[in-house]
Amino acid sequence: MILVTGASGNVGADIVHQLLEAGEQVRVLTRDPTRHPFPDEVEVVVGDLTRPDTLPAALTGIDRAFLFPLHDAVDGFLEAARQVELRQVVLLSSAAVTYATPGLIGEKHLRLERAVAASRVPWTFIRPDYFMTNDLGWARQLAEGEVVRGVHGNAAVPAIDPRDIAAVAVRALLDARVGEAYLLTGPQSLTQIDRVRIIAETMGRPVRFEEVPREQARRQLVGSGMPPQVADAYLDGLAALDGRTAETSPTVEDVTGRPPFTYAQWVAHRAAAFSPT
Repeated sequence: MILVTGASGNVGADIVHQLLEAGEQVRVLTRDPTRHPFPDEVEVVVGDLTRPDTLPAALTGIDRAFLFPLHDAVDGFLEAARQVELRQVVLLSSAAVTYATPGLIGEKHLRLERAVAASRVPWTFIRPDYFMTNDLGWARQLAEGEVVRGVHGNAAVPAIDPRDIAAVAVRALLDARVGEAYLLTGPQSLTQIDRVRIIAETMGRPVRFEEVPREQARRQLVGSGMPPQVADAYLDGLAALDGRTAETSPTVEDVTGRPPFTYAQWVAHRAAAFSPT
């Protein structure tokens, strides 16, 4: 049986779906089973990565697990995993760990990877780059008008669909790809301006990107709930990418046997989020 943590998230929900399609038995760990409906075939266990006392029961009878990166709660999980002699943990990490300067996000994920590697639990690391779903942050602006306002419109990223991240994680679980670290990107280097253009073309709407001063963008991010330190790190990262072409990786196709989803395919998949009110 496979345990999936973070099963209501963008990646975890797809992992659950794809594992069920593969005929696997799946258990999910959730703090509140009433907040997210899971398929009937899924075994739901109430628990929390931040509450180590709930983890031995969640891991009993489990041989493989997908671990969501909750940065302050890995030790309890790893101790429980050792007790049940877990055969494999697939950790959702970040491409930022491979950067010459990992930054705030990369350093946090590096600490997780090191903890998992030191635990002696057999591991696989999934290192995705920029999630396409991050652009759902534009949904409110697009619901109210036809302008996406932001900073460093020419900053390019190789955005990846969470369905592809899930597909690689599932193959890692099913094929016992222990000791592998997978760097994942989408198929294209796309700037923010490119991505807004693709939204416009896919949705048939006259949407455009409008550059704003950094401080205005920062206020918007902090106002939406992003911690100031994270907002600064995010904006610094955009500045570093401005005018560059992002490198892409063939890993999704190498592991899954199919090409990764394009940005246009992801927009069509999430069309409701980009429709006007």
